[in-house]
This record gives sequence, C-alpha cells and structure tokens, in this order.
Amino acid sequence: MTTRRPRPAPVGAARRPPARPARRRPPAARPLLAAALALACLLLTACTQRHYHLLGPLTVPRPPDTTAPALRALVAAGAPGAASLVTRRGQFAAARYSAAGVSDLRTRRPMGRDDRFRAGSLTKTLVATVVLQLAAERRLDLDDSAARLLTTGHGPPPGLPRGALAPLSRVTVRQLLGHTSGLFNYTADPALARGLDGPGFAAHRYDTHTPAELLRRALRHPPTAAPGARYAYSNTNYLALGLIVETVTGRRYADEIRRRILVPVGLTGTSFPGTRTVLPRPHGRGYAGTGPRRTDATDLNPSWAGPAGEMVTTLDDLNLFFAALLGGQLLPAREMAELRDERATRGVYGLGLYTTRLPCGVTVWGHSGDIPGSYARTAASADGRHLVSYHLNTDALGPRADDDTVLTAEFCPKPGAGPKPAPGQGPDPSAGTGTAPAPGTAEPATDTETKTGTETGTGTGTGTGTGTETVTPPGAAADTTAGTTAGTAPGTAPGTAAGAPRATALAAPAAGDRGTAAREASPGAPRPAVYSGTMSGAPSRAASAVRSSG
Repeated sequence: MTTRRPRPAPVGAARRPPARPARRRPPAARPLLAAALALACLLLTACTQRHYHLLGPLTVPRPPDTTAPALRALVAAGAPGAASLVTRRGQFAAARYSAAGVSDLRTRRPMGRDDRFRAGSLTKTLVATVVLQLAAERRLDLDDSAARLLTTGHGPPPGLPRGALAPLSRVTVRQLLGHTSGLFNYTADPALARGLDGPGFAAHRYDTHTPAELLRRALRHPPTAAPGARYAYSNTNYLALGLIVETVTGRRYADEIRRRILVPVGLTGTSFPGTRTVLPRPHGRGYAGTGPRRTDATDLNPSWAGPAGEMVTTLDDLNLFFAALLGGQLLPAREMAELRDERATRGVYGLGLYTTRLPCGVTVWGHSGDIPGSYARTAASADGRHLVSYHLNTDALGPRADDDTVLTAEFCPKPGAGPKPAPGQGPDPSAGTGTAPAPGTAEPATDTETKTGTETGTGTGTGTGTGTETVTPPGAAADTTAGTTAGTAPGTAPGTAAGAPRATALAAPAAGDRGTAAREASPGAPRPAVYSGTMSGAPSRAASAVRSSG
C-alpha cells in the first residue's frame, strides 16, 4: 500500500490546530440529566400554572335538600315564596338552592337563585364591619364619643348642627354597635311610622328622607335608657354609625362598604339604592300584608332605612359575605373578638351580629332583616364554612310561622339524615356541636353535579394545562318544590293581618332566641385572620317583647 505525504500549507497561512476528539458522557449520566430536566420542568409548571385536575372530572357532592320542607311550611303559613341557599365545608360551587312557592303571584314566576331582594337589617352587619375596620386602622376608637366623631374629622353632616348632637355626647361607638345606647328608635316615631306600614304606606312609599333629618327626629325623643344600661334594639344606632363612617372617611358609607367589602369579596349582586325605587334585575315581587290586605311593595324609596336597612342583595352574596367575615378575611383577630362579644347584652347581641341557639344545642351566628315586602336571614357556623341564607318575598307571616325552622332543618339533621362525607374526609367540623346521627344509621346519598370545561393559564414560564372543574352556576335552574301560594295562611281569618302589627319593617332579634346569657367567650375559634387593613381611604317565638319595630 502506498502512503501519500500531506501537502504542505501555503506560505503565510495560519496553521489550524488538530481537532481534539469529542468527550463522550458516560452512559450512566444520561438518565440523571433527563431526570433533572424533567424535575425542573415539573417545578416550573407547578410554580407558574394554575392547579388543574388532570385525571378527569371532579365531582363535588351537593348538600341534601334539608330545607325544602321548612320552606314549604313558610309558604303554607302565608309567604308567597321562599328560597334558601346552603353551603357546607366552604364549597360554594356545590351550594344547594331550594325554593317553594312563587316570586310573582300574577305571573306565577318561580323564585330564582339570582333574584335581587331587599335585605333590611342585614345591612347592619356590613356597616359594623366597616366601623370595626376603621377601629383596627386606629381611625376611631370603639369607646369614642359619637358626638365627638360627628363633629370632628370632615365636620358635622349637613343639617346636623353641633347643638343637636348633644344627646350623643355620652354615647360611645361600642354602644351604638351593640344597641346599648338607649337612643329612641326613629322608625317608631308615630308620624314616620304611619307612612311605613298599613294604610299610610301607599301614600308615602316614595317619600325621600335624609339621615340627618331622621337622626334629628330620633334625638327629639327622650332616650329609652341611660347609655350602656341595657340592650334595646334601635335603628337610630346604625343611622348614626353610617354618619360616623362618612365624617371619619369623607366618603358615603355605601362607597366605603363597596370598596372595603363588595369589591374584595366579589359581591356582584349587592347594592345600596339610596333613593332609587326599583330593584335591579332579575327580581321577583315583594308583598306586604296578607290576604285581601296584601299590597305589592316591590317598588319603594328606601332612603328612610339608610344604613339601618337599605341594602339589596342575593342569597349567594349573603353566604359569601358571612363566610368571609366569620372566616377572618375582613377583620383582624382583635376586632373579630369584639364583633362576637355579647357580654354587654347578656348573650343577646354582639357588635353587628348575634347568636341563635337551636333546639339541638347547635349555636349559629348571623343576622336577619325585613322591610316592606321582604324578609331575609343568614346563619353560619362559627368559622363561616357552613351557612344557610333564606329569603321570603313578604314581611308578614301568620302566627304559625317560625323562621327558625329553616335553620333547624339544616343545622339539626335528624338521625340518619346528615350529609355523607367525601371519600377520605371525616365529619364536617363546621356543623356545630348538636346531636349527631345515631351510630350505624344509614345516610341518604347526596346528589352531585358536574360541569366539564377546559382552562388554560400562563405564568412566567411556559406550558398550558387543561382539566375539569365541577361547578353549580348561580344561574342554574332552581330545585323548586311545590307549595301553596296565594290567599291567606291556613287557619287565618280573611281580612286580618297575620302576626302582630309593627310600626316598621327593620326588626330586631329577640332575646329568647339567643345563646347562653353572659357568654364569656364565643363558641369555636375562628380561622386565622387574613385581614390586611386599608389605610387609603326574635325573632320568632318570643319576639313581641324585644322585636321593636324597625
């Protein structure tokens, strides 16, 4: 074989160094590198993408329809329609909506889950939340004089001279919140009350009132008790608190509620109409009175209610708000303890909400409210994870009606009727400490609802994910149960209004329906508070004695 010698490079050409042989990675390093890359990819996706259900649709069980019999009983007692929304374990996507009767006696339209309605004194809990937020921000103190707060800051409200506020000089913010101020209830003023109920309603339903005018009207009456002496429900307290919020912040109280509560919590169906007389859509009709004296009270000017009860809302929004409040998302721990403190009222009322002790021993937290044509109530476990809100499209019920029955049906299940825990979960800790189903009793299976969809999300990394999510959309069709609707309640004589006459519709909780007297501490510890602050800115059975009009 002949060997050829390499040809010499031309003169002046740069010599290229001989190529070094490539280093080959050991075979054992290749799987390690692949595993490291895969792990980095997973970590990047987990940090930058939403969580998706990649193993198929997730089915969330809905609570059983526990409240339907109680709703039918309320319809039989005289309510044209009744509806409730139950949330358990904080699973809002699986809430159970139930209804009986109709929302409109003329068209027979059923009650709707998305319907807007007037909530009356449930407004007070939102006002109290804003006042406690201001206390947490040190913009006011709960032991401040109401008169001092109304005459400092942004000055006294128009129409309220300093001299007119003298009766408030010894009244504190804490006493206003807990109804221990002793102030006369302005809705019990005879001249005003004649236009809020009975024959005078038709002639005065569209009258406009201002908070300053209503407060002056209340302060012209002598107090019912010395400040701090005893509990006496009075709408004047929250009328004054709304004005205090405005003088401290320089904004309308409704605007403060909107930016501090409605927007952060996502309460898209809640509003404060002011002088607007019509309800936002969708809505049913509201009826005042019963039988031949029944009046369509849907349209009215709620300016007379103001911070004491003008709010319009939905069942979904009530559950969302009370879940956020009791779950510690709106107030820090100290103010949450103040909110729940009922010692000054001997177990009747806290600082904007109250407890109800049900027959089975379970204690729930919440509030109620009524106004001509509407009644609503919300009750929840101490941590806000188990809730029921319900609405009646009337404020007048027969003597057989008991508005605790809906709460009892949900929070005091009969043996064997409780909800079945999800696989791998124990009993619902938010259900209270009442009677439990007997060991070994069978429980009915809860129905489920599944909606499959696709969702993608992106972050600072790359990649997409798809999955399924189970939801019960708020606009879904109601689980409507039949019930009687028109006419007087069975056993009620025609032409007579059922129930005791009231001067107004913003009613107080009754003492006989509360938790134990002189409770030293609230039952159950709330979840850790996550409130961060904003620096920018009786019921039923024994009601007649304490359920003062308004």
